[in-house]
Amino acid sequence: MSSRCADGDRSFVAELGLTVPERVLVVCTGNSARSQMAEGLLRHDGGSRVEVFSAGTHPCFVNPYAIEAMDEIGIDISRHRSKSLREFDGWSFDFVITVCDSARESCPVFPGVKGRIHWSIEDPSFVSEEERVKAFRAARDELRARLGGFLAELNDPSQ
Repeated sequence: MSSRCADGDRSFVAELGLTVPERVLVVCTGNSARSQMAEGLLRHDGGSRVEVFSAGTHPCFVNPYAIEAMDEIGIDISRHRSKSLREFDGWSFDFVITVCDSARESCPVFPGVKGRIHWSIEDPSFVSEEERVKAFRAARDELRARLGGFLAELNDPSQ
C-alpha cells in the first residue's frame, strides 16, 4: 500500500480487518531540523503502527546537523526533503504534532484529527557553532523521549 493512499483506501484496508496505521504529521517552521528528526524517529521507532510525514510553515532545507545527529543513532534522514504544509492540503491525519511555538500559532486545522499535540522543543539551530552538535543531540533525545510516550499511548490508550 502506498504511503500516500487516499482515505478511501484506508477505509477499505480497515474493512478487510487489517490494521490501519495512525497517520501523523509533524510540523515546525522550517521543516529543517526538529520535524525532520521527529519524522525519522517516529518512522523508525513506530514501525508499521504509524504512517508519518513532516512539513513546515516556511520550509527551507534539511539541516546537515539534523542528518548527522540522526546518523549517530543509525537513522538515515539524508534523503528527506523540506516540505510545505501546502503539500498536505486535503489530506487527513489522525495526529498533528507541532514541535515549535511558531508552527503551533500558524498550523492550519486538519478536519478529523484525533489529537493535536504541541511540544515546545528548543531550536538547535540558534546556538553558537561550538554548541550546535550538542544542541541537535539534545533536541533529538528530547524528541525521542516524547515520541516514546506518544507511541506508548497509542499501544495503550488508557495511559
